[in-house]
Amino acid sequence: MRMARGCVADDAVILILAGGASSRMRGRDKLLEDVGGVPLLRRVADRALATGAPVFVALPARDHPRAAVLDGLAVTILACAHAADGMGATLRDAVAQLPPCARFMVLPADLPEIGTADMRRMLEPGGMPIRRATTDDGRPGHPVVFDAALRPDFAGLDGDDGAKAIVARHADRTEFVPLGGDRALRDLDTPEDWADWRARTGP
Repeated sequence: MRMARGCVADDAVILILAGGASSRMRGRDKLLEDVGGVPLLRRVADRALATGAPVFVALPARDHPRAAVLDGLAVTILACAHAADGMGATLRDAVAQLPPCARFMVLPADLPEIGTADMRRMLEPGGMPIRRATTDDGRPGHPVVFDAALRPDFAGLDGDDGAKAIVARHADRTEFVPLGGDRALRDLDTPEDWADWRARTGP
């Protein structure tokens, strides 16, 4: 696990958001749930690393319990001291710590069905400042890739709305990328979500 890392200016990087409190899990941490024999957060990080892009993981602190499941992986931990204030605050703190790069992908860590091929597709060059994944029927979700020119917009984020305001402001400059099925929206926030998902896909 790396503490600092740069990237070539023309590269894209992947930012995994793992700063949430799992408040709807009733005492369990959704990002530490077992998926295929590994914790969800490590599974997502492994898939991101397989793209070949530098991977950064936003956590509330470098010594957060989630950091332990990333041991041995070539990811960079970004400590986001205001993560408890919501996803917007996590994004603000994390994006400010990213190295110079042309684009950055924002990927919430609770999307278990997003694979390496999906990430690579999202990182393909596009003609718009924002590329956003959608479901088969066009519902927007994640990952979202932002041009580095939009980084200053993240400095004003707060609360729990993530980058919704930025995406809305640039709605006419957004390219939508269907990933198939509904995996761009399938997050697992509650024990019931996990039980339903495991019943469909297996342990």
